[in-house]
Amino acid sequence: MNVASLTIEGVRRGLHARDFSAVELAQAALHFAQAENSKTNAFLTFSEERAITAAKAVDEKLARGEDAGLLAGVPLAIKDVILTRGLTTTCGSRLLEHYIPPYDATAVVRVEQAGGIIIGKTNCDEFAMGSSNENSAYGPVRNPVAPGRVPGGSSGGSAAAVAQGAAVAALGSDTGGSIRQPASFCGVVGVTPTYGRVSRYGLAAFASSLDHIGPLARNVADAAAVLRVIAGRDPADSTSANAPVPDYAACFDRNVRGLKVGLPREYIKDLTSETGDLLARGVATLKTLGCDVREISLPATDYAVATYYIIATAEASSNLARYDGVRYTFRSNQSRTLSEMYRNTRGEGFGVECKRRIMLGTYVLSAGYYDAYYLKAQKVRALIARDFAQAFETVDAIVTPVSPFPAFRLGEKVDDPLAMYLSDIYTITGDLAGIPCMSVPCGTTTEGLPVGMQILTRHFDETTMFRLADAFETAGGPD
Repeated sequence: MNVASLTIEGVRRGLHARDFSAVELAQAALHFAQAENSKTNAFLTFSEERAITAAKAVDEKLARGEDAGLLAGVPLAIKDVILTRGLTTTCGSRLLEHYIPPYDATAVVRVEQAGGIIIGKTNCDEFAMGSSNENSAYGPVRNPVAPGRVPGGSSGGSAAAVAQGAAVAALGSDTGGSIRQPASFCGVVGVTPTYGRVSRYGLAAFASSLDHIGPLARNVADAAAVLRVIAGRDPADSTSANAPVPDYAACFDRNVRGLKVGLPREYIKDLTSETGDLLARGVATLKTLGCDVREISLPATDYAVATYYIIATAEASSNLARYDGVRYTFRSNQSRTLSEMYRNTRGEGFGVECKRRIMLGTYVLSAGYYDAYYLKAQKVRALIARDFAQAFETVDAIVTPVSPFPAFRLGEKVDDPLAMYLSDIYTITGDLAGIPCMSVPCGTTTEGLPVGMQILTRHFDETTMFRLADAFETAGGPD
């Protein structure tokens, strides 16, 4: 079997035709992932025992003629900020190098209940803070399409695992674009669902009002299948929504004629690179499919980067206060007093980017600055959400770039935080508004680097988003 080319439907057909068993597929996937990992550093941990045990359960159900689940036998990778019982979860940080959670995240539970086979945990920027996957304490991930370039961050390990064929699908997390940007850089599909669509229980918190769990996959249908499995109300997460979860794939009629698609002028006015050319060709494809493409305006967009980095760092400062060396983290041995232990543990354990964001967040929350920065940012966030709500009164979906540029070279932006932050300029607005958005491959540059097109829709209208993406994918992307 060719593990690197399998889809969820391919796994289903192979299992029912007895071309291979779930155990054989799990073993092959593990072997391939381990052999390829030296090229990308996509995985931090492999879960051989857990994978084989789950695969045996799938084979036993199939032998009895039972339904083994929508993801039966499918090898999946899990970003290492999502908790896995009995399996190391480091969050890409030295602080949690030896941390083994006592429970599974709800998304992990649902994946395994649907027959999914978890083969390992993927590398990521420390505590999901980064746009290049160069902030991991365990070394950067390399883009499998171009090993000298970044895979995007912070879910770069998950995107790389799917792109190199080590996993059929993967779970990532997205706070400001951390699923869509690596999906774009690696040439795969990445989905950020509506805030509250997927439970955050078991996701290590970065910015609680912005964090999402979502799938990365090789095609739109696979991403839709994984989201259908992990979505839905969870009593363990008070922010999860009690909204019905549709069968997204059942809506793939590939007929999007008459669908009104908005193209925001603020996103394309300064886009002069090959990314802009590929997006324009993608939009032309949508027109060929019969979509009614019209220019729209999202005027608060210009304030999005500043707004995001105030709110996200403020929440990070609060959430990361728990990593102090007292409970379950690494603890510095170079201390004589309790205050020294706190200071030294955090100083030695956190990387540069985490420290930078904690300091920024603490500053904007401090006395005298809360109203001037944090409160004002929350007001602008409401304006950004209002822009989208007003736009969706006239359009069914919005199409934008994912990033101003394709995957950049390793080390190119690591010493320039502002340039790194601006790589998320097109993705952070969707997170601030809490709407569903995704990246679907939109072609490659003359250097062979993938570029993604972003699709955004109304709250809880992932169905329209998937319909448009599937039609675009089926049409072959840009002409």
